[in-house]
Amino acid sequence: MGAEQKSSVSKIQTTFVKQQEYAEIASARKKKLLARRLTMFLVFASILSYLMISSNISQTAKLNAKIAQKKQLDHELKKLKGQQEILNENIIKLNDDDYIAKLARKEYFFSNKGEIIFNIPDEKKGK
Repeated sequence: MGAEQKSSVSKIQTTFVKQQEYAEIASARKKKLLARRLTMFLVFASILSYLMISSNISQTAKLNAKIAQKKQLDHELKKLKGQQEILNENIIKLNDDDYIAKLARKEYFFSNKGEIIFNIPDEKKGK
């Protein structure tokens, strides 16, 4: 039962049987071609998917780097705008003659007529 037995029955050689055999052969060829086409489609689809996913990942990494850089540059911009405001205030102050005279007395020890400047050494410098 388990072993196949050779049959001693011969096939009928009619046109119908030949047509059926050709149809089976054609059907087998079509199945084989379909399998090849599907395999090729699957390969191309896999390659295309890989390329798209890797491109997406690399673009996401670049985008994250650009976002971090933008945050850093925004922080620097805030600092520079603060410095610019301070410098603009100093420009306005330097246009005032009274401020310039006060600054000259303080920094360069200039004096008005009749003033005596006493130089007191800093305790920090002495130590």
